[in-house]
Amino acid sequence: MNAKIKNILKKKNKSKILCLTAYSKNFAELIDKYVDITLIGDSLGSVLYNYDTTKKVTLTNMIDHSKSVRLGVKKSLMVVDMPFNTYRSNLSAYKNAKRVIKETKCDAVKLEGGKKIITQIKYLIKKKIPVMGHLGLLPQSAKGKFKSKGKSTRETKQLIKDALLLQSSGVFAIVIECVKGATAKKITQSLKIPTIGIGSSVHCDGQVLVTDDLIGLNSTKIRFVKKFINIKKYINIGLKKFSKDVKLKKYPTKKHSY
Repeated sequence: MNAKIKNILKKKNKSKILCLTAYSKNFAELIDKYVDITLIGDSLGSVLYNYDTTKKVTLTNMIDHSKSVRLGVKKSLMVVDMPFNTYRSNLSAYKNAKRVIKETKCDAVKLEGGKKIITQIKYLIKKKIPVMGHLGLLPQSAKGKFKSKGKSTRETKQLIKDALLLQSSGVFAIVIECVKGATAKKITQSLKIPTIGIGSSVHCDGQVLVTDDLIGLNSTKIRFVKKFINIKKYINIGLKKFSKDVKLKKYPTKKHSY
């Protein structure tokens, strides 16, 4: 087992796991110092391409961005989302995941779903491809408005059942998205492997966010997103200074010229 994955497993019930997204080398270098997991999420579809659904994200999109991220990741575990329609069967899952691992040199892949894709997950793990699970809100299969999960007793039982199924299949961690806090707590307590929450309360073993959201680059208004800084403010200051200096012929000076 990958040493980085072993370290993630050791954090269960001991210290919080930090996970953020990156889609390029520059962002990867910045977050790598602080996180345990760098995730190249298919959220890049909405963040970078303005897609209204992650279903439009292609395997090529994921590979190209992951190659860039790999250049910036030195310390953290690098996980790549398998995009929609790339793991419908055991063979397609293996073929595509193997390509992702080979071309991006990532440490693991992430698949959305429980019982419906359990055979694919088992097949990948049998083939020595590390897998992270994803339960709760599943953006790749969601229809209409995103709604929180685990509100009813029936939903809660199914989520716990799926989580245990994923654990027994060999996944090393599970992302729990938009699941009610009480349910997320029950799932986390039911597992020996860590859960990483997004909009699923403080009870998960770790947290993940889209980096562009938390630094204020996105204007998204989602309940679970907290803007820890408004980076746009500082970018605008720099751009205004550049614009002003060029127009006043203060840039470039001899110092910045050959």
